[in-house]
Amino acid sequence: MAIDAICLQAVVEELRPQLSGLRVDKVQQPARDQVILLFRGKRLLLNAGAGAPRLQLTDILRDNPAEPPMFCMLLRKHLSGARVADIVQPPLERLVHIEFDAADELGRTGRRTLVLEAMGRRSNLILLDGEGRVIDSLRRVDADMSAARQVLPGLFYQPPASTGRLPFLEETEEGFAARFAAAAAEKTLDAFLLDQYFGLSPLMARELAFRAAGDTDTRVFQLGGPGPLWRAMEDFSRRVRENRFTPVCLMRDGRPLDFACVGVDQYGGAAECVAYPSFSALLDAFYAERERQERTRQRGADLLRAAATARDRLRRKLALQETEYAATQDRDKLRIQGDLITANLYRMERGRSRLECENYYEDNAPAVIPLDPLLTPQQNAAKYYKRYAKAKTAETYLREQMALAKRDLEYLESVLAEIRQAETEQDFLDIRSELREAGFLKKQGKARQAKSRPAAPWEFRTASGLRVLVGRNNRQNDKLTLKDADRRDLWFHTQKIHGSHVLLRCAGQSPAEEDIVQAAMLAAWFSQARESGNVPVDYTEVRNVKKPAGARPGMVIYHTCRTVRVTPEEAAVKELRVK
Repeated sequence: MAIDAICLQAVVEELRPQLSGLRVDKVQQPARDQVILLFRGKRLLLNAGAGAPRLQLTDILRDNPAEPPMFCMLLRKHLSGARVADIVQPPLERLVHIEFDAADELGRTGRRTLVLEAMGRRSNLILLDGEGRVIDSLRRVDADMSAARQVLPGLFYQPPASTGRLPFLEETEEGFAARFAAAAAEKTLDAFLLDQYFGLSPLMARELAFRAAGDTDTRVFQLGGPGPLWRAMEDFSRRVRENRFTPVCLMRDGRPLDFACVGVDQYGGAAECVAYPSFSALLDAFYAERERQERTRQRGADLLRAAATARDRLRRKLALQETEYAATQDRDKLRIQGDLITANLYRMERGRSRLECENYYEDNAPAVIPLDPLLTPQQNAAKYYKRYAKAKTAETYLREQMALAKRDLEYLESVLAEIRQAETEQDFLDIRSELREAGFLKKQGKARQAKSRPAAPWEFRTASGLRVLVGRNNRQNDKLTLKDADRRDLWFHTQKIHGSHVLLRCAGQSPAEEDIVQAAMLAAWFSQARESGNVPVDYTEVRNVKKPAGARPGMVIYHTCRTVRVTPEEAAVKELRVK
């Protein structure tokens, strides 16, 4: 869901006392639609993406590109060192003006305003000077894109046009009764509210209908009068005027469904209403998984396609090889037929299409052997012997090729799991490089490769303070297990399930049972069994883990281990993560 005007008001009221007077230390732009302003101890995220426009304080660390975008450089020029003067939201608008006291190159103090337009696909981030002129914007809007309103450097900023509907905070009881009486009788209550009033989101319109009638599908004629709906809207309007908000997230089957600034009852037992200590914490939790999935979809789409195509090709190839291998197991029949032809040469003449004889391998049972009439009897026998020898050789070759195909199939399954768990741009670059080295992607040749920094493993701390490192990809798994680990550290991996290598850095100490369970839970979380329960996880000392010669990245073997069963939980994983 996109943030509505009321939730935006709640966020602004929460942020204003926390940010007023703070100085901007750094400006970052980790993604095309995201800007982060770093203050001392605080990180303000401004997102102008179509699917999730918002502003909030965030605890999530995001990787920045090697070269900052032009808009980021512009913000650094004008806002670095500036102090927040005020945060203002026009009433019931999805607009936020963050005003800064900034100094120019000559040290003269002036005003800069950063405007967030959180309006779905028309969202934008615009920097204004002290006179209200546009310095620049995240998305420039020219006359070809909009004849009514342009957003270009040098133009005075004009806010988006009003919808013409009455703001619901300005309604009176008499006006509401008149509008209700004029409404179509078959119209649902939430549709009536959305048609008549400005500032209500579909979720809140349905909630007001539910509070008034006990059902979100109630029609105007079924309510019997405007009283119940007016009282519900009046109570909500009073809460908005008094800024009495409660950040809540609606959860269904453990996944975030929606969020709101007041309690939501319309879903009944179909969704759980979970309260959060702040709107920033709520928005971090709600959008974290969605952003990860979106990054995977956008950045990892080609990798997923390449890996899935290679995997499917291998599956078909392996199926053909298994069919051919099964055929080679019946090769003794070819040798016997060659022997029977040789034993009956004296009875045969050239041009015959079959040989009828006794099979002395099966108690002289009758046998019929097809012949090529164009070949001599000796040549027919040689043909069967040759097919027998070919099948015998093919068995050995196919056994080797099937082993290689199964190895590559397991490797590609592990890569697909990595892509789905990837979080940062560097993760995708590392996986792309890995697939290229493995031969599943074409190499770039001599083309200049993008700058990149080595990605560090995910790091966690157990309850007793022991470090836990988790590999992000197969090559990092190898490095973590075979190079960086102490031989006495404990190594964890899901049993017969693709996943990351997990290292509990105990360096000879005896970890507590709780440490082992927490490390095993991380191994289950960073595996294909993330959504499962009672997941078996093997663990052993690093000294017992070996890499076979010629094995693909990330593939190891171990013989001595113990097994613990755990159920991965996202909240526990977040609690253990080192920030």
